[in-house]
Amino acid sequence: MLDIKFIRQNPQLIKDAARKKGVSVDIDKLLDLDEKRRRLLKELEERRAKQNALSKEGPKTPVELESLRKLKEEIKALEKEAGEVQKDFDDLMLLVPQVPDPSVPEGRSDADNVEIRRWGKVPAFDFEPKDYMTLMGELDLLDTERGAKVSGFRGYFLRNEGLLLSFALWSFALEKLMEKGFTPLLAPAIARGFNFVGTGWLPQGKDEVYKIGEDEYLAGTAEVPVMGYHSDEILSEKDLPKKYIAFSPCFRSEAGSYGKDVKGILRVHEFFKMEQVVLCKNDHEESVRWHEEITKNAEEIVQALGLPYRVVVNCAGDLGLGQVKKYDIETWLPSQERYRETHSSSYFHDFQTRRLNIRYRDSNGKLHFAHSLNNTALATPRIIANIVENYQTKKGTVKIPKVLQKYMFGIKEIKPKQKGY
Repeated sequence: MLDIKFIRQNPQLIKDAARKKGVSVDIDKLLDLDEKRRRLLKELEERRAKQNALSKEGPKTPVELESLRKLKEEIKALEKEAGEVQKDFDDLMLLVPQVPDPSVPEGRSDADNVEIRRWGKVPAFDFEPKDYMTLMGELDLLDTERGAKVSGFRGYFLRNEGLLLSFALWSFALEKLMEKGFTPLLAPAIARGFNFVGTGWLPQGKDEVYKIGEDEYLAGTAEVPVMGYHSDEILSEKDLPKKYIAFSPCFRSEAGSYGKDVKGILRVHEFFKMEQVVLCKNDHEESVRWHEEITKNAEEIVQALGLPYRVVVNCAGDLGLGQVKKYDIETWLPSQERYRETHSSSYFHDFQTRRLNIRYRDSNGKLHFAHSLNNTALATPRIIANIVENYQTKKGTVKIPKVLQKYMFGIKEIKPKQKGY
């Protein structure tokens, strides 16, 4: 959520931001509602002051009693009108997008994202490489047929080393981020509605979110519950930045993605993430510095896994409502001969913290809304597909990346199962 004072002072900037992000919101209507809201509140204040003054006086004449009665009716009517206007104002404020950074390219979709760097050498196989679905099936690592039977569309079971790889990846990412001073959290997957409104997932992303109760939803990323962790709190500037590496199961309906990656583990309803979440001082340069830092952390993980990747800066049309700027890390998938998105890294300024009322007190005692950032340190099972394909051998086996071997119970290569395995 943006500061209404900022919107009043920069209406054209906000309109341009909405256009760039493809967001439909009537800023002129919002400003009219704001003006009406302030006028009604002023009238209410004046009538309440008059009512208080009259009430404090001594015995009332019939005329004075009638004046008090009329004042009460006017106040009641104004309160009703002000409440309705406030609701319309609040609803519209939730649709106002954050302004993209000037460095964000214009564009309508991920097809317009701009590559800024690459790392690693794309493998050149001296044999016909297999896709991960074939490999994982032959090596008994994945069962989507029974997964669909049990869980429905996009359901899956990871088996044998497929499961061990998941635990190895989580352990590796956790160790890596804890070494950098991040506090580990196991975040709940079930969160109340305010967490989703606060992070910008609702109301816009309601089709993407599973609702499971009156006011309970399944989180699509640990960002949602972790941002709610400090809601309505006043932190101390000396305790910033707050750096968390949070693990959680994640759930997304994948609404609108039918026909895209319908088989396999690239796009599923249930998955797991290690998420970096940072709260820092209310300073643009500080946010930019942390954005680069958490992106670097994720890149180091992919580099350690030995996977070729590229980093793209997302165009305005591929940004979420609250994102100022976003990078995607896209990792090489040999069977598709292209890079596929495996990580995202974003900063929001105070968009989320205003909604969640997360503030800090500086050394002078002044209160500020913190800035927030988040980044995918690691998401499974998606990246397992990249590992399996990039590390396959001519023998039909899959080598385990060296950094994961210590978590794999001595397994260095995944081989076809022997009878009775």
